[in-house]
Amino acid sequence: MKIKWLIFVVLIVFLVPAMILRSKAVDTRQIEQVRNKQVLNSEDLQIIDDFLAQAVQELVKTRDFTAIARTRTVILTNQSNQGQYAKQFSESAYKYISLGLAQAKELPQERQFKVILNLLILVDGLSDPRLADLAIARLKDNNKAIRYWAVRCVTSSGLIRKLNPTDATNLRLAQRIAKELAALVDSSEPEILALMAEFASEINIPEGQDLLLQIADIRIKQYADWKVEYELLDSAILKFLYNKMAPDRVGGSSSSAVARRFGQLYSYAMQRYLKGQEYLRQNNKQYLASVLVETEDKCIGKLLSRPQSAIKRAVEQSDYSLLLQEYNRLFGDEIRAGELTLKLNIDYGDDPGGSKRLTPQPLPDPPKTRPPEASGGRATPQ
Repeated sequence: MKIKWLIFVVLIVFLVPAMILRSKAVDTRQIEQVRNKQVLNSEDLQIIDDFLAQAVQELVKTRDFTAIARTRTVILTNQSNQGQYAKQFSESAYKYISLGLAQAKELPQERQFKVILNLLILVDGLSDPRLADLAIARLKDNNKAIRYWAVRCVTSSGLIRKLNPTDATNLRLAQRIAKELAALVDSSEPEILALMAEFASEINIPEGQDLLLQIADIRIKQYADWKVEYELLDSAILKFLYNKMAPDRVGGSSSSAVARRFGQLYSYAMQRYLKGQEYLRQNNKQYLASVLVETEDKCIGKLLSRPQSAIKRAVEQSDYSLLLQEYNRLFGDEIRAGELTLKLNIDYGDDPGGSKRLTPQPLPDPPKTRPPEASGGRATPQ
């Protein structure tokens, strides 16, 4: 995903192409020789340690911050899967990145921010479970950019691939990450929720599904309060929920809890689009249109075992009568349950009389006045 202007500016500052950088280069001659060996001795292991010490200290101490991307690249390109090498590289990376983060606390605020951010970007690139603690410690940082990169470090696909749940240590780390992220859901921006949701969908542990349901719940509540931001995020969340329902997917589940969130969230997206034509800004309408059409194509058609295109046609033609008709077909009305509800075999909680609701909760009418437009825009997928 692209990210908000703040994080975009940060990357512009730090990710300058290496060809234009001028800095004291990290000496790689010895580390390259060691990297190509099959068996290492104590001197080789010391070379790895010295290399990480020099490279990380350059990240910390340089004042030429346009040179940092080059140093990170040098570190990342000198990783190896050779057992002795990888173990020493990981241990030394932890030791010197930890030291760098401690040293950053003594720097002036602006330099402190840049150093911490660059070290987190390095941790993200390394995707090493040993380094996860360093990012977890920054998950509640007051700075949005640092918070974003801390979450990114512990939710990256590269890290998830290494968190084999059959290994007890990795399982505990995966569970811990899920627990730490769960504590942040209610206060997180859409950009961070997107990272969390992808992690929750990929990590094959019960805590991952619980986290995904929690994210869906906060989005459902935000829809109900007319406070949801960046509706396009819900295309991904609905897809992740669908994947958990699909019985033919690895780790799939037909859990009614997952299905209920899928139905209510998609219902709210459709209701918001129908009820908010006079209230929503154009970009919100476009986000919602994408959510409705993509979910119809990628999820609804597969759930109902036949191609679906009525929502796409209604959105393209601005035919709100057709869209309402399709909503009633999928979700039902006062007379009967909808096709999607019946297919998923779910209800939507109890109505005031104590009976099970067979239609999603209705979305309240929009507020009388629109909130001020958010500055800086929102993320868009790429």
